[in-house]
Amino acid sequence: MTRTARILALAALACPLPASADLALDFPGAASQSAEEIVGAASYRLPVGPYADSGLETIRAEGTIRQAAWRTATPQLSTLELLSTLREQLTDKGFSILFECETEGCGGFDFRFAVDLIPEPEMHVDLGDFRYLAARRVTNGKPDYVGLMVSRSLESGYVQITRIADDQKAAEIVAKSTKSDATRPIEAGSLAAQLNDAGVAVLSDLDFGVGSAELAGDDYASLDALAQYLEANPGHSIALVGHTDFAGSLDGNVALSRKRATSVLDRLVGRYGIDPARLDAQGVGYLAPVASNETDTGRAKNRRVEVVITSTQ
Repeated sequence: MTRTARILALAALACPLPASADLALDFPGAASQSAEEIVGAASYRLPVGPYADSGLETIRAEGTIRQAAWRTATPQLSTLELLSTLREQLTDKGFSILFECETEGCGGFDFRFAVDLIPEPEMHVDLGDFRYLAARRVTNGKPDYVGLMVSRSLESGYVQITRIADDQKAAEIVAKSTKSDATRPIEAGSLAAQLNDAGVAVLSDLDFGVGSAELAGDDYASLDALAQYLEANPGHSIALVGHTDFAGSLDGNVALSRKRATSVLDRLVGRYGIDPARLDAQGVGYLAPVASNETDTGRAKNRRVEVVITSTQ
């Protein structure tokens, strides 16, 4: 993985969402939920084997069925990398893996269309590159099932999480997105605490006009706080990650978001004297929104720069 890819992955990994204590999974990348379906008190045929001439091997699971599709800004990660971190978290939470497969080992085309998935475009599956996992946990005699389907496109990763459990558990959120406590706009005074706790924070008072890469103002409390944090932690290095709204092409927005991050970097070096060797500037365009792009308020929130801790040595 290139240095840039690692920085983008770090930026995404540092974006947790408070979720239920029962089951909360961190994606290996900034994620936004694209669809959700919930069916109460039903049965579900969970695949636990590859598709074969005799059909698809399944087990019958009963309870509330919750399916959610997520899109992740992780073009640099393979489907194995996407799945492996989720698998590890499930096993850490007491789940046993019932079945896991990759594309042809799953049964290819036949397996993909035999599995109950949220349709395109919310859940995209590349027929040549997908992975599936089924897991079970038993608590107080009650089974709890999770099925994961992971695939990717050139620009994004895609994950569908299917959970079948009793009504209370299934109603709880099962994944984390970028719309989180760690990435919500923060007051400058809490920036150090956010960086220490989560490794990421939004520089929420920066002002970028539509289509502009230049900072509109001279003084920003968040930059004052960030400079103080870097001075107090001389062994820390950071990445500044720019984001845009969805107006325009992806390539254009990635370039614009990188220029915005570079503007912040230049301000830290020029005004505060921060060593540029401790700073990096990257951009991900509109791939990791924190608000709806359907409103002026949401688009303004998406035009932002985040700071991510990349080294503490």
